[in-house]
Amino acid sequence: MPSFDVDAISLESLRQRTSVKWRTYDPDVLPAWVAEMDFPLAEPVRQALLAAVDRSDTGYRSLEGLAESFVDFAQRSWNWQVDAEQVVGIPDVLSGITHSLRILTNPGDGVIVTPPVYPPFFPVVRDVAQRTLVEVPLARDEAGRFDFDLVALAEAFASSDVAAFVMSSPHNPTGTVPSRQTLEAIAALAAEHDVVVIADEIHAPLVLPGAVHVPYLTVAGHDARAVSVVSASKAWNLPGLKCAQLIGSTAVAERLKRTLPFEVGFGIGHFGVLATVAAYRDGGEWLDDVRTVLDGNRVLLRDLLEARMPSARYVLPEATYLAWLDLSDCGLGDDPAEALLERGRVALSAGPAFGSEGRGWARLNFATSPALLREIVGRIASVVQ
Repeated sequence: MPSFDVDAISLESLRQRTSVKWRTYDPDVLPAWVAEMDFPLAEPVRQALLAAVDRSDTGYRSLEGLAESFVDFAQRSWNWQVDAEQVVGIPDVLSGITHSLRILTNPGDGVIVTPPVYPPFFPVVRDVAQRTLVEVPLARDEAGRFDFDLVALAEAFASSDVAAFVMSSPHNPTGTVPSRQTLEAIAALAAEHDVVVIADEIHAPLVLPGAVHVPYLTVAGHDARAVSVVSASKAWNLPGLKCAQLIGSTAVAERLKRTLPFEVGFGIGHFGVLATVAAYRDGGEWLDDVRTVLDGNRVLLRDLLEARMPSARYVLPEATYLAWLDLSDCGLGDDPAEALLERGRVALSAGPAFGSEGRGWARLNFATSPALLREIVGRIASVVQ
């Protein structure tokens, strides 16, 4: 039996939610932008939270079981052997990236990002961590698939000003899952030029059939100056509960634990820890069902676009529930999301926010029911036609 009935999801019930996805736009707007899923909460997570409420367990957070549950999950999922002593609790992935940069690099150092890429990377590197952005755009093959440009990365790594690479793997927004060979090449470049690699692997549990996630630390080696930042928040839809994990390589783990500001732990939510432990330990069946739905939805989206919007270009993502749509031939300007919101009453993420390479593009969240996905595409098509 599936963990939930995706066809039972209704727009009426979703509009009762008070999260940012459902409260940012007017009620007539259909939201398909921010990375929140429309699926019911995983039952083990739900039970863990309800049990905490029943026992009035709303005090200060404990990290009991957090490292151990991730260690077991990493072993089962990717055959990744993690030492629990290397796992540090943090509030979210962005705080992990910020503090890793502050601890392992110096003010003004160059930090590579690979646009189009998750928009908060830009202000986190530039404004929060006070480092210098070095943009190395992704490459595309003849089929339109994005991947890291190893030639351009080699040139950037060789710069004396570059000290770190903030890597999205699996990549947001393109959905690319880097191969082991690609990651090994990046690790070799990082070792050669003494560059810190900070791998945002938040979407790793959402790799879809046909692709395999390779944790960066498994190829970088113990001596590498490398960090992985992970969380259950994307895969189990828990971002509001505030809990993530920072895992440093052997070479940097102790320094990270010793130097991480004490107040960072204040932002970790007690319910976030409880939900994360339940997800890692008992949420596998639900996650398998989610991946099955997402696999179907990414294909459904392709078929709908081909039938109703042949001018749109879309490559099936290998991971995540995010579709990176090339709408540059649809007559919608540099920011198609703006036109779609105004004229179609559907909210997508604006492509230019992901870097200048996103002009003419938009990101669509397909973690919803097939019926609502059809409605989303219908609204988009009504504007294009």
